[in-house]
Amino acid sequence: MAYTVVMAMNEIWGRRLGNFLSLDPDELGALSRLSDGRVRRMSARMDLVREGEPPQALRLILSGWACRYRTLEDGRRQNLSILLPGDLCDLHDDVLPATDHAIGALTPLQFVEIPFDKLERLIESHPRLGRAFTWHMLTGVSAQREWIVNLSRSSLERLGNLFCELYYRLRAVGLTERDHFDFPMTQIELAGATGLTSVHVNRTLQEMRANQLIVLKNRRLVIPDIAALEHLVLFSRAFLHLDKGMTETGRVPAGAMLLS
Repeated sequence: MAYTVVMAMNEIWGRRLGNFLSLDPDELGALSRLSDGRVRRMSARMDLVREGEPPQALRLILSGWACRYRTLEDGRRQNLSILLPGDLCDLHDDVLPATDHAIGALTPLQFVEIPFDKLERLIESHPRLGRAFTWHMLTGVSAQREWIVNLSRSSLERLGNLFCELYYRLRAVGLTERDHFDFPMTQIELAGATGLTSVHVNRTLQEMRANQLIVLKNRRLVIPDIAALEHLVLFSRAFLHLDKGMTETGRVPAGAMLLS
């Protein structure tokens, strides 16, 4: 395997799964050997996974943004979640005969493919990694519930919650710089992720800018005061489960703090 792929996978997985437990060199090495060493690339606006197709392999995103989505019969599209570097595309989907959603690239992507059978053997030989993958899957389910709850909020709260979520998820894998990060989503994509119209998104973004809650320019998002935005839009980090101090059994010890 190419050295650059090993380093990229260890960096991404070491940060992502390391939010659950500390990975030792043997576990990191086992993770990096899952791939054949080939970095796949995909252009923006292309589908990584098509709805209705049988699952082919597990994909780990190394760079770029993607989204899960469904398309209604009349052509309307609803984004279901945002996939960032360090995210696995549909862990354990091999138990299903066909994929019930699509995954599309929002930006150019770099990713590696992992055969499902190699992942199963890894989990058998490294039980701690099995627990880490379960954590990864369950945090995705938790985030999906939060997206459903978000549909009951005001437009300001919907966008604010999405911005806060992306900030903390990107920070967890080292992709923020103080109060800002790359933000490639268009207003149409934001509308699809929040259940709003693109016109409503535009008006709400203007309101957020006018109140100095965000600065969105040149595909960069700045959140000058993340605590103030969290308070205003009623955002809670709990659903992200980015806990420090997990025990080897996966239980949180008394007094563990979120994102310490």
